Amino acid sequence: MEANARQPYAPKSTAGSRHSVSTWGKGRGVARVQRLMNSSHAAQSPNNVGGRRAHPPRVDKDYSKKINKKELLKAKLAALHATSVPDIVRHRGHRFDDELTVPVIVKDDLEAIKTTKEAVEVLSSIGVYDDVERAKNGRKIRAGKGKMRGRKYRNPRGLLVVLSNECDGGRSIRNLSGIEVVTPKALNVSMLAPGGDPGRLMVISESALSEMGRWDK
Repeated sequence: MEANARQPYAPKSTAGSRHSVSTWGKGRGVARVQRLMNSSHAAQSPNNVGGRRAHPPRVDKDYSKKINKKELLKAKLAALHATSVPDIVRHRGHRFDDELTVPVIVKDDLEAIKTTKEAVEVLSSIGVYDDVERAKNGRKIRAGKGKMRGRKYRNPRGLLVVLSNECDGGRSIRNLSGIEVVTPKALNVSMLAPGGDPGRLMVISESALSEMGRWDK
């Protein structure tokens, strides 16, 4: 699934080749590489500073991989089962009250809340707000050049909230750090086990749970 989500990238087809160059030929005791006109600086050849890349990535390369339907369903069910094992959920780093049963099933009233303030109160009363704080405090500045490319911060994955449909409750909850709000129809393995690491802490409404019960039908 992560391979299918990759975005193709490549340098411009003329990158490193926009020079006026010629070769001196042999007999001068120097490498026979292309050099800038009226200069001794080498250019354009792949082994030169500022030259083109020998075998650059191409936008027409297909990174996608086929996934068998039954295999995908079994993976989703296995990842869903891992969310019901407290030790696996804790091992993933999530924080919640010890007496809580996971995944957390709540009434459909959760879908009717109107504000983020109400969402904080509800999650605190359930006993999972510590995980929101963990995600909020875990926000770090990304290492590398991604800082320049619109992804400066790296945020931990927090709660996964599953609601029966798009509603005010989902719009209120998703404002909190690390929380992902999704419907059963859009729920997939990459959400249940981000990075291939199973055991995500989930909060599910009763209507969403009844819809999920028909997955293997």
